[in-house]
Amino acid sequence: MIDFNTSLARDDPRLRLAEATRKIISQLASSTAQIDAFAAARDLVERATAVLAAGDHGRGYTSTAEASLVDFESMSFVDYSPFIGLLNPLAPPVSMSVSSDPNDTTVAGAVMYGGAYEGPPGCVHGGHIAGGFDEILGFAQARAGQPGMTARLTVSYRSPTPLHRELLFTGRVDRVDGRKIFATGELVVAADGRLCADAEGLFISVDFSALEALKRGRHDSTA
Repeated sequence: MIDFNTSLARDDPRLRLAEATRKIISQLASSTAQIDAFAAARDLVERATAVLAAGDHGRGYTSTAEASLVDFESMSFVDYSPFIGLLNPLAPPVSMSVSSDPNDTTVAGAVMYGGAYEGPPGCVHGGHIAGGFDEILGFAQARAGQPGMTARLTVSYRSPTPLHRELLFTGRVDRVDGRKIFATGELVVAADGRLCADAEGLFISVDFSALEALKRGRHDSTA
């Protein structure tokens, strides 16, 4: 397997800022500090927001944050994906790897969900699991060479998915029928292989000229 995460240098300040923001989100989800500590943290975050708000805005990337449309040929990475992107503090994130065999569509994603992703007590919210499958299966079907968008995603929850433990997503393409791409995947606890959920996805190959129109119409709010 080949690690496939980001094209950015590890010392890029944007990566450190995204990780710091993730930590703020995690702390806010579980901290029982005194109110004065929250006020001090608020002031610091508001100052950081003001620093960025004073600068220029606009997407610094030209591709998509959608893993199902990743361009493996140009190594266009999905740093801004809300589920796996290292530059998106909403993402846990998921550490991706792909098979070194170009004919093997298998992908894997290692992840540990913190308290901000809690649903049932001590467990990952099912919506985040579904979102993770959408990206993992999207990555897998993109390996088939004719990437498409999600048309249907079915997730079966087999056992509680624990927080604060390493989990492993896997996904692969089962078959291709014209524009239809069928993929399946599983989510297990890395330490013992316990099955937490599995999924089936249907993707439909898209006309990339339509995506170019979406890119031209992209709007970024600075609010």
